[in-house]
Amino acid sequence: MRFLFSALLLSLVTLTAAAQTPPLQDLRMYDIIEASSPDRIESDIQTLAGFGTRNTFSDTTSTTRGIGAARRWIADEFERISEACGGCLEIVIQRNLIEEGSSSRAVQDVWVVNVLAIQRGTRYPDRYVIMSGDIDSRNSDGSDGQGDAPGANDNASGMAGTIEAARLLSQYEFPTSIVYAGLSGEEQGLWGGAHMAAVAMEEEWDIVGVLNNDMIGNIEGVDGVIENSTFRVFSEPTPVTESEQQRRRRRFEGGEVDGVSRQLARYVDRMTDMYFTNLDAKMIYRLDRYGRGGHHRPFNDAGFPGVRIMETHENYIRQHQNIRVEDGIAYGDVIEGVDFDYAARLTAVNAVALAGLAWAPPEPDLVGIGGAVRPSTSLKWEPVDDPDLVGYRIWWRDTTAPQWTHSRLVPVSTSEFTLEGMVIDNFLFGVSSVGKDGNESVVVFPSVRIWR
Repeated sequence: MRFLFSALLLSLVTLTAAAQTPPLQDLRMYDIIEASSPDRIESDIQTLAGFGTRNTFSDTTSTTRGIGAARRWIADEFERISEACGGCLEIVIQRNLIEEGSSSRAVQDVWVVNVLAIQRGTRYPDRYVIMSGDIDSRNSDGSDGQGDAPGANDNASGMAGTIEAARLLSQYEFPTSIVYAGLSGEEQGLWGGAHMAAVAMEEEWDIVGVLNNDMIGNIEGVDGVIENSTFRVFSEPTPVTESEQQRRRRRFEGGEVDGVSRQLARYVDRMTDMYFTNLDAKMIYRLDRYGRGGHHRPFNDAGFPGVRIMETHENYIRQHQNIRVEDGIAYGDVIEGVDFDYAARLTAVNAVALAGLAWAPPEPDLVGIGGAVRPSTSLKWEPVDDPDLVGYRIWWRDTTAPQWTHSRLVPVSTSEFTLEGMVIDNFLFGVSSVGKDGNESVVVFPSVRIWR
């Protein structure tokens, strides 16, 4: 009897321990990846390009041409997706008047209209992960509202990817809200993103991250390279909203490349490595391409985490060009320049990252660190109150490593831990929250000093 009782007790302990060990992968991610459809992406890009132009100053009343027809079609498509999931999406129209002369590109009064679909979270309805694409397009003249500007890759590809992500993820429920956003006025000055970010600030949105998709369909670069196995993730190193005190602390404690947007970029990279074969995220350590901008920047300007996801090899003869043939070279952003399989794969990257963030528990807050002149490093954080939390993962890496390389899982009851034998001077550290399904929050870099 003593033997049987001991065996039963051991079994119960083993089962309890197993229940507290999260899986290495969430198998639902593979279903999401498999469902991303190149055919639907192609159809949506064809439709968007078929409006002839989506320039911010183009026709808003026609049913077949101009940005008005395009944004109404996007709203209708979100409505159709919502109907298919039993009304799971809230369609929101944001309008903002840009007055003539308010900037050098405001050549006339114009209403900038964003189209949003919100999949409200079951536990954290006011906490958001966001995927965005641009509605508008342009040709050689950014203010030309009359001439053709099909914008097949820039940026019907990103907009089509956002719509497809809504189709994929509306089949699931998430604790955190997901926003699928079509933003306008990007080519004239990031007007739509600036308005949405302002609304988010005013309404105090808790934004986990913004995945801005701007050109995800070209694989043939102007440099002559044809390649479909990589994509770029642009991210700023530290928030522009940080205080002078935070900047001074960073000089002595590190963190020059560990801001919230850079952690979001690392998250996208890690999810790609985990769930995709023959596809690699290239983290680019700058806000955007040299001297250029995208719709994640207004969110960064407001202090929110945001990155730009896009193709690796751009083709400038297919961007911001009038459609023409000149010296034997075909210019223009037309449908023939888009690889739909590639666009579908990058859409799946977004969907997996959105799903992982929306399923994961909230990240730990007030992460602190200490260990000066000691042979150990201590970390401390505010406990996360979430029923699906299974524990926390402490991450570390060499100071020159671009990605987190080592980790240790600690129990859900833990909010303070010391890594013995780890000299704080030689590594960088962070903490993430881990859910029962294996999904993790972004890694939080320490922002508080603990004196021990």
